[in-house]
Amino acid sequence: MTRKYAVILLCLMCIAVPASAQDDSVSEAIALEIEQLTSSGQLKTRGVEVASGEFLVDVYARNQFQPAWTRLEQVAELLEAIKAVETDGLNPADYHVEQVQAGYQLLRSGEPVAADDRAELDLLFTDSLIRLGYHERFGKVNPYTLDPEWNFRRGANDIDAAEETLAAINSTSLLASLKAQFPRGPFYERLRKGLARYRQIMANGGWPEFPDGPTLRPGAQDERVAVLAQRLAITGDLPTGGFVPGDDVYGELLEAGVRHFQRRHGLDADGIIGPSTARALNVSVEDRVRQLKVNLERTRWVFDDISDDFILVNIAGFAAYVVRDGEVVWQTRVQVGKPFHKTPVFRDEMKYVVFNPTWTVPYSIATRDILPNVQANPGYIAERNFDVRNRNGDLVDPGSVDWSQLSRGNFPYTLVQRPGPDNALGRVKFMFPNEHAVYLHDTPSKHLFGRAERAFSAGCIRVENPFEFAEILLGRDGWTQERFKAVLDSGDTKTAFLSEPLPVLLLYWTAQVDEDGVVQFFQDIYDRDQPVADALNARFTLDRPTR
Repeated sequence: MTRKYAVILLCLMCIAVPASAQDDSVSEAIALEIEQLTSSGQLKTRGVEVASGEFLVDVYARNQFQPAWTRLEQVAELLEAIKAVETDGLNPADYHVEQVQAGYQLLRSGEPVAADDRAELDLLFTDSLIRLGYHERFGKVNPYTLDPEWNFRRGANDIDAAEETLAAINSTSLLASLKAQFPRGPFYERLRKGLARYRQIMANGGWPEFPDGPTLRPGAQDERVAVLAQRLAITGDLPTGGFVPGDDVYGELLEAGVRHFQRRHGLDADGIIGPSTARALNVSVEDRVRQLKVNLERTRWVFDDISDDFILVNIAGFAAYVVRDGEVVWQTRVQVGKPFHKTPVFRDEMKYVVFNPTWTVPYSIATRDILPNVQANPGYIAERNFDVRNRNGDLVDPGSVDWSQLSRGNFPYTLVQRPGPDNALGRVKFMFPNEHAVYLHDTPSKHLFGRAERAFSAGCIRVENPFEFAEILLGRDGWTQERFKAVLDSGDTKTAFLSEPLPVLLLYWTAQVDEDGVVQFFQDIYDRDQPVADALNARFTLDRPTR
């Protein structure tokens, strides 16, 4: 504990004036417990370790060490709030659910409670609320421990957390106060509903395993068809009663159900049950529940400090969204980084759009990807409209370069691709300057948008409908499709600034729920789910945020 809190403690002990003898005894017992916490940095109460540390000291110092939980209904609502965290994918045990339950029953019994015991209960309840509020606001897992480059805010900023905690305790309804403190928006609320739905499926026994066998194609006769129909009906991919028991033909209705299942699992919706679809069918309901919990946690990391207007890219879902007034107003398919060129997760602000962009090739791509092509085909530079520049920025005749003698260790040139439809960035790029040199852009590789899994880029995000996106961003500033066309036809590079920068969130969600309530699961292409799941199941920690 810091010296500052020790001084506050001693001063307020002198001026505290409890309202009654009972309160006086409880207040003195609370002050002694806080003094122990201040001096040793540790405190156990009712058999559990207090984790809130200086935060707890601050709360009771402001409350002049008087008991905070003076009404039974406060404790009842705290207990209800603790139990409700399961709907958010959190564990009630992290918030002393058994001890709070026992304390509530003791107070409810009306039996006399000694001052020391009453003080311990008060501290227990407050530590529980602090723990719960911290996780609801920031998440249980600290993303900085999983990704050192994480740059989303994880600090209270202008929020006076101790004052907010006391206000919640003293409010007319603790539950209503907590709900008002942690608004989440549609992405989070839909995920909560998805978790509830899959937990119900789990409670009902889950789904049957689809048996091994050859690829199943529409029209085929197969004894596995009945199991397939049962499996799809449980998750709502096949309408109830839409399959005739005893029919072993893979017919049109069942095929439609398979296509629906494939679409919401990020698979090619061809109706064919090959290895990928069979694996997805056989992921257990327990694993799907775990996946939803992981992504609820990821959502908590970012939606504490975000406006109602933003751009969101779900890397794992290969999709981008524009959100206005808290609602999705536009979305498109995107291509993201290959597993060895991972698109990073970070936040920045969209500031301007560039039409007819050039592409300055990053050194790593120039030497690893382009140089071998040039060495194999001397005409590659001209065919792809590259300029070659030396370290002074001067143009170099590519025919004068002995490309065979160059390697990653001695490459002295910068390659710049001129504007045009074959430019790697396409005809437009969307800029939010950042240290990763990652942005959204058009692409000539439009055929790849037809693939279900779209991890093809070197880290940037390729947008399927870039000029719809441009109009969404710049339409308020007078830009139209006709104006875009005129700029593109001119061939000149032009920059258009947004009248107001717009937050851009590059996120990694392997599960989400759409506006129609359809639960979607995506491949964990960068293998990032397991570390989050492990941390969610780990022992409770509370690291006071600093950013």
